[in-house]
Amino acid sequence: MRKLDFIVMLALGTGILSLTSAGQDARPAEPKPTAPAATEKDAKGARAYSGMYTFLNEGEFVQVTVEDEGHVTGFISRFGDGASDKGAFLNQYFKSGKLDGSKLSFTTEIIHGVSFDFLGSVERGEGKNPGDEAYFVLKGTLTENSSDVNKKVTSHSQDVVFKLFPQQATPTVVDRK
Repeated sequence: MRKLDFIVMLALGTGILSLTSAGQDARPAEPKPTAPAATEKDAKGARAYSGMYTFLNEGEFVQVTVEDEGHVTGFISRFGDGASDKGAFLNQYFKSGKLDGSKLSFTTEIIHGVSFDFLGSVERGEGKNPGDEAYFVLKGTLTENSSDVNKKVTSHSQDVVFKLFPQQATPTVVDRK
């Protein structure tokens, strides 16, 4: 094979050289949609909200993981305060969670008759740089739902602000079994 034939075949194969007859209409290439790039950028920005945040008491935290399409997973690690679990460390996984823009909501599973609902938003906090303490905060209403032995549910709501822990302090997320 001659060198020139090889170069022409290579150019045709890679699309560098295009042979069209002068009489044919050549359609311009369709413009590529830009929406997926914006969606990908938004998803990456929302994933920045993932991390470990303070919870109600010293030593307690909430782990938030933002996944694709605003799906949120995570858990609350807290000390039990009931008669049977006083002082025990409990992990309450999210039963459901959603991030829509900056609006965040999640509901935990029931552990020892207690579950939590959060309705609020993710906002910029006082941290100066990504990875700093309180770079993001979860601000909203936390509702604690407690059921007694007679299945009577009592709800207590409070306004909360949970601060993002510094990045180096964030533990590795443990897969739920």
